[in-house]
Amino acid sequence: MINEIIEKFKELYQQEPTVVRSPGRVNLIGEHTDYNDGFVLPAAIDKEIYFAIAPNGQEICRVHAFNESQSDTFKLEKHIEPSAGGWVNYIKGVVAQFIKANYEIGGFDLVFGGNVPIGAGLSSSAAVECGLAFGLNHIFNLGVEKFELVKMAQKAEHEYAGVKCGIMDQFASMFGKEGHVVKLDCRSLEYTYYSSDLEGYRIVLCDTQVKHSLASSEYNTRRQECEAGVALLQKHYPQVQSLRDVTIGMLEQHQADFEPVIYKRCKYVVSENNRVEEACQHLQEGNLKAFGENMYASHAGLQHDYEVSCPELDFLVDQTRNDESVLGARMMGGGFGGCTINIVKLDELENFSGRIEAAYQQQFGRKPQIYVAQIVDGSSLVEPGKV
Repeated sequence: MINEIIEKFKELYQQEPTVVRSPGRVNLIGEHTDYNDGFVLPAAIDKEIYFAIAPNGQEICRVHAFNESQSDTFKLEKHIEPSAGGWVNYIKGVVAQFIKANYEIGGFDLVFGGNVPIGAGLSSSAAVECGLAFGLNHIFNLGVEKFELVKMAQKAEHEYAGVKCGIMDQFASMFGKEGHVVKLDCRSLEYTYYSSDLEGYRIVLCDTQVKHSLASSEYNTRRQECEAGVALLQKHYPQVQSLRDVTIGMLEQHQADFEPVIYKRCKYVVSENNRVEEACQHLQEGNLKAFGENMYASHAGLQHDYEVSCPELDFLVDQTRNDESVLGARMMGGGFGGCTINIVKLDELENFSGRIEAAYQQQFGRKPQIYVAQIVDGSSLVEPGKV
């Protein structure tokens, strides 16, 4: 696809592009913790968006979405108005952040596209935002630090796509490292790489092919429920700023003060933060079996305490529980659809895929999409000789 994107660029704009790649991401454990100032454990994967980009010497941005075969043009101006919807807002949002931060960017030509599945929870939007931010920083020689690019990409999502996401997706897309997962402290933004030495295993994503309409409204509700829990605990513990500061002991001591639903939400987040810490320890020790058990515990919490799973996700996880080829599995992402993430024996990939497809087809009348993922580097230039 990368060569087709370059050819399309030359056809549309009659010039040579710079080529950038930006990956989607998985999150091995640490779900719904990022907006609670907690810990996450993502990795960049080899499902990627490619960008062919070059300055055009004008005050306009000419952009073409390769997968949609759609083009758009907008002016570089102090206040870039969002469009009514659609992919161009991700582009406009990033450009607007550079302008707001008083960076000197000019007009540019762009063709972008890739193989990050849309709606599967692999963060195609963050890949687009980070790749464009990386590309603009390079072609206009701006010297913006990568962390600043991550924050700009996140703001683009907030302000132009209307999704109040945490920072994990953009961070993982930009800071991914081949062969490593990265533990991110979403409060301090300190991060640590851990070798994901999955010797003999692969990350396999099973896409339910559903997205229940609850997803966005319930996401915002969960944020409010967590904030309500924090407000209650602050009466007893003034130092508590977010659920990151809370222990299971604190929750248990004041359980009688909580509405049952709020208690369950808080218990899940505090427990999940603890699981991320444990999982990193298990990776360091090479104890993949214990790491897999953390994944199953994470899914149970998401299913029963945070209540963001759905029958399709639960079914896919349940199918793996007595499967000796699977170390661990859980739902990944916001919930109510999307993917499960599984760690599967390399020499059992084909058998595993066949079993899952047949069982899901029998239960729901359709096949799931199955993706095998490798862990790769974050956003980078594609060297001319490697195209």
